Amino acid sequence: MRELTTEELKTLEVELKNYFPQSLQVFGCIFQLNRTRERADPVTVLVDLWPGFRVLVIKPELRKKGDVFKDLTVFSKDEVYLRDLLAQTDVIEWNNYICMAAELHHEKMLEVVALNRGIAMKKEAVCHMLVLRETTKLLSCDLTSLKVSSLNESHLDLVNGSWKFGCAESRIMIKNMLTNFPSCCILDLYDKPVAWILTYSSCALGMLYTVPEYRGKGIAKALVSIMSKRLLSLGYPVYCYTEEENKISHRLFTSLGFTEEPNFRAAWFGFNDL
Repeated sequence: MRELTTEELKTLEVELKNYFPQSLQVFGCIFQLNRTRERADPVTVLVDLWPGFRVLVIKPELRKKGDVFKDLTVFSKDEVYLRDLLAQTDVIEWNNYICMAAELHHEKMLEVVALNRGIAMKKEAVCHMLVLRETTKLLSCDLTSLKVSSLNESHLDLVNGSWKFGCAESRIMIKNMLTNFPSCCILDLYDKPVAWILTYSSCALGMLYTVPEYRGKGIAKALVSIMSKRLLSLGYPVYCYTEEENKISHRLFTSLGFTEEPNFRAAWFGFNDL
């Protein structure tokens, strides 16, 4: 496999649109990379062929303990090519802990690859993909009644402490998100965030949170609406993932015009013990 150049990444961004929704996650990664390459954590984008690639791998640099929160993301037009790549090459450092973002339908194939390599594999999460296709359901928020702002690095502990997977090691990833990618928050009278939402390196919305005493007031819906409109104005794809068991989040996003891709499931697979 070979690494794509800066100019080739721009071409790749356009080409990936032809394979939505399956390619939306890798498209989001390339979209962000093309705009924040000099600032965000470095990744390597590899393809088996160019042009006319069949397999695309986005590899993060793993240099610190907290880098385990960086996903290795794969996209393939043909599972056979992906299987052969993973089984017969060392494009992935299998001795390390790996969190691979891929389509759920690759699960059986990945189990066989892991078994043949003698490494453990665990399915970490399975999510619905919800894409904003209908903007008329977004709330027309009266911004005069809300103090809207963006998050910054000073909010790192606040966000990390409220996140389901927050820990000492996740601080590196969240710091990168706060520093380089769009975010939005609602402030109280003392300019303290009471609700917020961030953007992952794949452009997906995430880490939506409202502090308990402000729940039930429609703030989360307002926040998602404001953030979605902001991203649309910047040319971003607007989508999110909801875990299969998170019915509340699923209802919130679908009520605002996000629609599910019924034949697509995103999954995260862990290889080796963390």
